[in-house]
Amino acid sequence: MTSIDRHVLSKREIQEQLKSLPAWQVRQGKLHRELIFADFAEAFGFMTRLAILAEKHDHHPEWKNVYNRVIIDLVTHDTGGISPADFFLAQAAEKFAQPG
Repeated sequence: MTSIDRHVLSKREIQEQLKSLPAWQVRQGKLHRELIFADFAEAFGFMTRLAILAEKHDHHPEWKNVYNRVIIDLVTHDTGGISPADFFLAQAAEKFAQPG
């Protein structure tokens, strides 16, 4: 398991980080993103890749999958806010969601 930074970010730091992730937003104190894939297999493959990374770093998303749609919410529960660990997973999610 690799350790990633889990300190709570300020609102200003969060807004600055969001500039590099324009499809993400803060909803109810969590980083939030909805993704649409071609079909269920593509959505599930994405979730599998992200789950393996999340497990390696012991930082797990809140998510929901319905057919080709994946809804992700990220928050660092043990520190009570959004941390660099959440942005790490959000960036990985963006990478894994890209075709090819």
